[in-house]
Amino acid sequence: MKILFWGTPDFSVPSLRALSAEGYEIVGVVTQPDRPAGRGRRLRPSSVRKVALDQDFPVFTPELPNGEAFLEEIGQLGPDISVVVAYGHILRPEVLDLPPMGSINVHASLLPELRGAAPINWAIARGLSETGVTIMRMAEGMDSGAIICQVAEPILEDETASELTVRLSGIGAVALVEALALISEGATDEQEQDHTAATFAPKVSRHVARISWTRPAHEVSAHVRAMDAVPGAWTKLGDAPVKLFRPAVWGEARVRALGREFLEDNVRPTIPGDSDGGLVIRATVSDGVVVRCASGAVAFSEAQPPGRKRMPVSDWINGRGVNAGQRLV
Repeated sequence: MKILFWGTPDFSVPSLRALSAEGYEIVGVVTQPDRPAGRGRRLRPSSVRKVALDQDFPVFTPELPNGEAFLEEIGQLGPDISVVVAYGHILRPEVLDLPPMGSINVHASLLPELRGAAPINWAIARGLSETGVTIMRMAEGMDSGAIICQVAEPILEDETASELTVRLSGIGAVALVEALALISEGATDEQEQDHTAATFAPKVSRHVARISWTRPAHEVSAHVRAMDAVPGAWTKLGDAPVKLFRPAVWGEARVRALGREFLEDNVRPTIPGDSDGGLVIRATVSDGVVVRCASGAVAFSEAQPPGRKRMPVSDWINGRGVNAGQRLV
C-alpha cells in the first residue's frame, strides 16, 4: 500500500514513524511550510518535515494544498491512500478523493464529540474524564466522516494537554496501523457519525487562554492544564502578563485554614473592591503561589514572567516577582 502522509506537529510524528516501521511505502509527505519561531524569529521546519527528511521521504510544503499544479504533483506519486494526522488545513474533496482508496484521518477525540482543531485542549478544559482517538474516513465537512475505529482513553487526574497529547499520539499511531490492516483486507465496518451529537473544539487562541478568576478553583485548574504548554494560560500582575502552570486545587476549608487574621489584617486593606478572585493569598517556596478563585484557590508551582523562561515559582518568589496581597487580573 502506497501512502501519502499529511501532518505537521509533534502529534503527527508517531504515526509517520509507525507507518515506516510497518513497511508501508511512504511516497510523499505533505507538511506546513517552515515558520518563524523563537526570539530570533528564524524559520523552523515542522516536526514532521524533520523526520521525513531524516528518512529521505519526498517532502511537499505548499502554503495551501490546492490548485492544478499541486494536484498533478501529488497525483504523480501514485498513492493508494492519504493518511492525515493534524496537518493544519481543511482538504478539498478533489484532494481527498485523489487516491483510489480515499483519505483517512487520525483525530484526537471520540467523534462526534470534539470536532475541530483543539480536541485535547477542550477535553481537559471542559472537565471530561475520558477522551480517545478516532480513525475516520475523511469527507467534505469538518471531522464528519464515517468512523473506522475508536480507542477510548481516560484523562488522568491533573494531566496537562501537553502530557495527554503525547499519550494520544502514541495510541493514535497504533490504531492507525490496525485500521490500515483492516482496510487492506476489506474488513472495515465503517459507521456514520451521529451528527446531532456533535460538539466542537475550536482553535485555542491567546485570548481564550486568559485565566478568569471568577470561576471555581477546579475550573481554573482545568483551564490552566488545558492551555499547557501552548499558548499557556496567562493573567496579569499589574500591567505585566504572566503565564502560570502546574495547578493544584485548594478547597475552601484549606483556604480558610490560612487564618482570618492573615486574610483580613494583612491582605484585604490593601486591595480595593469586594471580590477576592485573583488575590494572591500565599506566596511561599513550600506552597507556591496560591490564588483565590470564586470558590477555593489554586496553587501554582511553575510560572513564566514576561521576558523569562518557564521556571519554578520558588525562583519567581525569591526574585521578589510576586507577594501575598497582590492581585492577578
